[in-house]
Amino acid sequence: MAAGTAAQPDRAQPPSLTTGHIVYLIVSAAAPLSAMIGTVPLAFAFGNASGVPGAFAFAGLTLLCFSVGYAVIARRTGGAGGFYAAVADGLGRPSGVAGGYVALLAYNCATIGLVGALGYFTSLVLDGHGIHIAWQLCSAVGIAAMAVLGYREISISAWTVAALMTGEIAILLALDIVVIVKDGTAALPAVSFKPHTVFGPGFGVSLMFAFVSFIGFESASLYGRETKDPKRSVPRATYIAVTLIAVFYALTSWLAVGAIGTSALRRTATEQMGNLFFDLGASYLGNSGNTVMQLLLCTSLFAAVLALHSAANRYAQALAEDGLLPRSLSTLHPRYSSPYRASVLQTGLCIVALVVFASAGLDPYTSMTTSMLGLGTLGIVLLQALAALSVLGLRLRRAPLGLWQGVVAPALGFVGLAATFWLALENFDLLTGATSGPIAALPWVLLPVIAGGMGYAFWLRSARPDRYRRIAVDHVGGDNSPAGLQGDNAIQSSIR
Repeated sequence: MAAGTAAQPDRAQPPSLTTGHIVYLIVSAAAPLSAMIGTVPLAFAFGNASGVPGAFAFAGLTLLCFSVGYAVIARRTGGAGGFYAAVADGLGRPSGVAGGYVALLAYNCATIGLVGALGYFTSLVLDGHGIHIAWQLCSAVGIAAMAVLGYREISISAWTVAALMTGEIAILLALDIVVIVKDGTAALPAVSFKPHTVFGPGFGVSLMFAFVSFIGFESASLYGRETKDPKRSVPRATYIAVTLIAVFYALTSWLAVGAIGTSALRRTATEQMGNLFFDLGASYLGNSGNTVMQLLLCTSLFAAVLALHSAANRYAQALAEDGLLPRSLSTLHPRYSSPYRASVLQTGLCIVALVVFASAGLDPYTSMTTSMLGLGTLGIVLLQALAALSVLGLRLRRAPLGLWQGVVAPALGFVGLAATFWLALENFDLLTGATSGPIAALPWVLLPVIAGGMGYAFWLRSARPDRYRRIAVDHVGGDNSPAGLQGDNAIQSSIR
């Protein structure tokens, strides 16, 4: 054990997650049903309309390129530390510390935003069936369930999100199948993948919404310590999840284009917005199918809340182990082997946020969800871009990486993700619905977090060199680590 690292209790249980478990956690974080209902209508209305399926395919290919490079770091880190370890490994400790704090902010904000969405939509759905429960209570129940599951071993959360995700995937697949059966080949209009449609006016906006819909796919890298074979399972789960999400999003949005009709698509999406897929569900699956879709939207949001909560906890754990947060947050539960103190803290943050937004009389969706999820999205996309860049950093330091794996694929991923970050920044009003005021200014929060993280790292380098040298070391040490990497821009490949 490295000096200065908080003592950990012996694990009561061996690593239990498999590739399948991680895929469930990843896909649940992306919340497919919520993405279809929440973002696809916006892309139809403000983006390239009929070309949205092509934008999803383009985003999927870009993220597969990113995943090629990310797999390099996942094997080096053993899937521990997520973006924090990835950025530190390739771009140096100061960048890694800044990335770790951005990750902590982003995943906590995204979790809080989805807690607001969970309360809002659950209250709305129940109200439509004659059950009147305030959104605050619905959010509180969701937080309580999240707290219980987040406190326990990760396998319980994995099985929970697996069950919930199966339901949301099943209802969307049922809609897809019925549309194909009823409409035949007309349900799959070729125009959606023609270059002039895909790359036509609004492509940038659609691409932004497409990438936003993938948020959470990179979280496989946080579960390495709880996975039986992390160096294989983490990269494999990432590839599988990206492919499944891309194919599913592209297919379902393509069938929606066919079901509505290309000529009426933009007008219909503008008029119906969040009701678009519910109306499709009622038309093709009947009222009972529509009701099931509404209920599954609520469970989809809870699955996403739980998956992002688990990710936020593990970022806190990794940072605490390196002394970048109070070390007590790295303590594992003696029975459940979970970062339970980090879970309790994150639960407390959700409760505080709920009380603040509710006390201020702010709308749970147009204020709490859009602001917090919008900021979280920006932070996560930025981290994805930095993770892709870090692979190029490894290559420059003469790490034994091939041209495709070490240069071409991560460069393509970086370009796509950097462009997405800029698009999301430029169109933050579309993400949040705010054109002015505190919500519109939220992207500026990232700057002091980045500057503070890098400044703290530089201070540690001069004032606490021993602590500085230990940053991220425990998270890097794969069997393909290049020998001889030394200095501030390299993380030692093993602990001596």
